[in-house]
Amino acid sequence: MKNYLTFLLTCTYFMVCAQTPINRQALVARHNVILHKADTLAALSLGNGNFAFTVDVTGLQTFPETYSNGIPLGTQSGWGWHSFPNIAGAKIEDTYQSYHLHGRDITYAVQKKNTPAVDYFRQNVHRLQLGNVGLLILKKNGQPATFTDIRQVNQVLDLWNGEIRSAFTVEGVPVQVRTVVHPRKDVIAVKVISPLVKQGRLKIRIRLPYPTGGFADAGTNYQHPDRHLSSVIKPGLIIHQLDTTRYYLNYSPASIANPHPHEFLLTPDREITIQFSPHEAPALPSFTQTENDSRQYWQAFWKRGGAVDFSGSTDPRAFELERRVILSQYLMAIQCAGTMPPQETGLTYNSWYGKPHLEMYWWHEVHFPLWGRADLMEKSLQWYATVADKARAIAQRQGYKGIRWQKMTDPAGNESPSSVGAFLIWQQPHFIYMAELLYRQHPEVLARYQSLVAATADFMASYAWYDSATHRYILGKGLIPAQERFKPEETYNPTYELAYWRWGLQTAQRWRERAGLPRHPGWDKVLQDLSSLPRQEGVYLAAESAPDSYTRPSYMTDHPAVLGTLGMLPASPALDTAVMRHTLDKIWTSWDWKDTWGWDFPLTCMTAVRLGQPERAIDALFMQIKTNTWLRNGHNYQDDRLRLYLPGNGGLLTAVALMCAGYDGCTVKEPGIPKNGRWKVKWEGLQPMP
Repeated sequence: MKNYLTFLLTCTYFMVCAQTPINRQALVARHNVILHKADTLAALSLGNGNFAFTVDVTGLQTFPETYSNGIPLGTQSGWGWHSFPNIAGAKIEDTYQSYHLHGRDITYAVQKKNTPAVDYFRQNVHRLQLGNVGLLILKKNGQPATFTDIRQVNQVLDLWNGEIRSAFTVEGVPVQVRTVVHPRKDVIAVKVISPLVKQGRLKIRIRLPYPTGGFADAGTNYQHPDRHLSSVIKPGLIIHQLDTTRYYLNYSPASIANPHPHEFLLTPDREITIQFSPHEAPALPSFTQTENDSRQYWQAFWKRGGAVDFSGSTDPRAFELERRVILSQYLMAIQCAGTMPPQETGLTYNSWYGKPHLEMYWWHEVHFPLWGRADLMEKSLQWYATVADKARAIAQRQGYKGIRWQKMTDPAGNESPSSVGAFLIWQQPHFIYMAELLYRQHPEVLARYQSLVAATADFMASYAWYDSATHRYILGKGLIPAQERFKPEETYNPTYELAYWRWGLQTAQRWRERAGLPRHPGWDKVLQDLSSLPRQEGVYLAAESAPDSYTRPSYMTDHPAVLGTLGMLPASPALDTAVMRHTLDKIWTSWDWKDTWGWDFPLTCMTAVRLGQPERAIDALFMQIKTNTWLRNGHNYQDDRLRLYLPGNGGLLTAVALMCAGYDGCTVKEPGIPKNGRWKVKWEGLQPMP
């Protein structure tokens, strides 16, 4: 009887432990970012998905020039875009170049040499840096405090409440700053506590930069003051006019001075609120209102959706993985949960002129539904409908049916000329993938997205070229794979794209069946005769046209995209898992990993998970490669050009969801977690991948 009671109590204990929910506040709070010295790669951000505000150790944007080559102190929004005047009358048609493919001429918008239109349409439109809001602190001698005058730093990013608390001294005088961003408005609210305020030695300084027009824009171009206009048009309202672009800064009542062009000094009474807006805003919320709204939003954010807790693990990498997961959730929510696809550097600073790349949309957004926050993905998925006509026009111009989704684009869906982007095709099935993830959680979206899923599939079936000599459908020539190392005129049948084409068309057929429609015979014809996945010597090739995939050095760089065939995508009858296992082995030992990107590591991890190799999955996430560097603020550093890279963060979250929740038909519990006794994981709210 005693043994039975002991057994019963033991079972009850384990059942209670298994059912005990994760202490989410403790989980999140142990990864608050805490800084005790300035680090230009550790700038911290606040935001709401459509607006983000990045600060230095003062809690505001006091030293933007100092941080311009680190994590820039950006202020960006979903609506803030600008174009330089098209003085030369450039036309997008000037960028078209004809390629003779499959017996006909097809035009692509490419980077033709000595063509002004190429530069113009790559550069315009570009995302704006809306303004720097910092502190102007005067020292005892009347000179402005410099970066080196900031001492005794104690700064905390409070993730649970969405607030940055900054404390420091200048010449021994304490300054405390609390900074928050409104969860639904483009509003920053600041509280400053310091004797310097009463002494008149601390003011809020607003500077309005001019766009660089370059690949990057860190918001520090204070040249050309004559090319834009700014002024106080009434108490509490600043206007900024750049060519035909106009926006406003509404600020809470404060005395204001305009000592230099595009520079404004506000004298705060402890608190100040500023809203950036394309229109004059109504009454501003107070600091207290904004802080309360921020706390409510972020606490609700962390309480809903997925959570993963690695506490109790003895592998030293577990805590770091948990840190990356928590900070990535935060960064993706503030940078990538807007109403259109994000750029690769989010709402911090421009890369590729601030434009989104739709092939990266998968890496930015797939994790949201997998982590139980599908609504954050759908906000931008709905944007596709607004640009569908322009995507349809691309397909029609090139002689295809349906819709050909853009690659490098802008809010209106305009095509940007690119000698690589124009030939990419792997962004095409993304829309079907996203819609399918959304449907799995919300079947009512079937009618909402059915027509766009069908139009996407129409292009895919039309794009596949039937080779009557071999009696099969071929992808290409005239494409560049996700591994951007191949010439479009020579490349055909890349392995990953072939698999994605098959999965996409099969899924589109299921959408027709769910809607009570018959299967599309044209799609079925392509599915029946689509080329097999190319292999050679027991491994899958990057493309059928590249038998030297593993012998030519340049083909062993960039994204190992062939792994996406089983990783991003599920297994299928068309795929041989033994061949994929050999392929992963080959890539693992032979790839030039120093020439890769941040999402290549979660890509490799996901393939390892689906092949039943959890130890290798973990090892993939912790490769000691520069592009797999993770900064103190959670950003995925790439190089001097891309100091942050959000596809790496999104990829990590997707990989961890797969590691824990698995995939359709998976019979292994937590298939990506090693069973070596060194890993303990508790998770909840995650969804399996297809």
